[in-house]
Amino acid sequence: MKKNLGKLTARLSSVQIIVLYYLSAIIVSTFLLMMPITLKEEVKLPFIDALFTAVSAVSVTGLSTISLQDTLSYPGTFIMAFILQIGGVGVMTLGTFVWLILGKKIGLKERMLIMADQNQSALSGMVSLLRGVLVLIVAIELIGAIILGIHFMDYFPTWQEAFLQGFFASVSATTNAGFDITGESLIPFAHDYFVQTVNILLIIVGAIGFPVLLEFREYFAHRRKKSQFRFTLFTKIAVSTFAALLVFGTVFIFIFESNQLFADKTWHEAFFYSAFHSSSTRSAGLSTIDINEFSTPTQLLFCLLMFIGASPSSTGGGIRTTTFTIALLAIISYARGNNTIKVFNREIMPEDIVKSFIVITTAFLICGFSVIFMTFIEPSFSIKEIIFEVSSAFGTTGLSLGITPELGTLGKSVLMVLMFIGRIGIFSFLFMLRGKPKKEKFHYSRERVIIG
Repeated sequence: MKKNLGKLTARLSSVQIIVLYYLSAIIVSTFLLMMPITLKEEVKLPFIDALFTAVSAVSVTGLSTISLQDTLSYPGTFIMAFILQIGGVGVMTLGTFVWLILGKKIGLKERMLIMADQNQSALSGMVSLLRGVLVLIVAIELIGAIILGIHFMDYFPTWQEAFLQGFFASVSATTNAGFDITGESLIPFAHDYFVQTVNILLIIVGAIGFPVLLEFREYFAHRRKKSQFRFTLFTKIAVSTFAALLVFGTVFIFIFESNQLFADKTWHEAFFYSAFHSSSTRSAGLSTIDINEFSTPTQLLFCLLMFIGASPSSTGGGIRTTTFTIALLAIISYARGNNTIKVFNREIMPEDIVKSFIVITTAFLICGFSVIFMTFIEPSFSIKEIIFEVSSAFGTTGLSLGITPELGTLGKSVLMVLMFIGRIGIFSFLFMLRGKPKKEKFHYSRERVIIG
């Protein structure tokens, strides 16, 4: 049996094995969610809802057909948090941690799997990367849980309930999962700017990208030693794009809703509503106000932000921030008559430009077909509601206009596929289909084709 399994994995690429690991995590999570200890007394969880919740949790999306508050027991809450952790930091991160504890040697095959899971391009430093990611994320979640737990003592009757809420909120925000056990997301804290600020910071930590966090850690270490440190081009593009999109979303939400939803709000209420949802729509899926109350232009803006998503090698989905920026820079450079993209005193590799357009085109085709298909199988919902749901699933965001529980089995299945693709990434999805790369044995003569 073990020999046959070894032959099977030998024929699979690293990406295909990672996909199998995620599928295995979903299957295990489904059965964990259906265990009696996970559920409250007299609560029965249908298989399709357990599967949907498991896919949403492993992909750290947040779309749900159930209320966690009404469904999960106290042990179930911790089980759910563990599933979110698997999805947030990745199966290979936790798997490597277990291997290190058991004293297992991390060989070439394991390093290739780590490289595929973390979307890296080099084998060197993979184990150190994952060790640093796990330690950093767990430390941040712990700090967030303590801060929110202490603050929540003003909201909940017992300290146990306050710290349970703080713990789950910290894990959900840091992993950008979007799940909550309040039953109302963060709406109860709509006027608590401290809670919103802490959540925004935790969301950014999870969505900015693990390599970025580790580079900043190295930067501060060099500062203490008073030695020079140079950020990579990836970090510069990821951080600048993330900040620009955060400001862009905040400004336009504020403008779109100034005479609508925010008409009777103070300037600081309007600002925090705008800033929080600009950060949350990128991947987190938490909300401080009912999404249905926003105007149509704002909801469509949310769809765009969810489609773009978070940074590569983060807890978020979508086409990713660097993909969007490189494609945008390519368009601007071409319009100016340039043959190369120059940014931060560096040139973008031509291969990365091609990859960016492949990702965007593939994502658009997948989401576009999903919208058309769901419009056909779910005719009772408007096109806006379906576009919003599809964007939320692909961006692993979790925001919804409220139609998720009303979808049929086929509609839920479409969203599950989108959430899974959003979590593993477009390139992993394409590599999963093509298998191991093959060398070209011959080439034909080249010929130009009229474009545009």
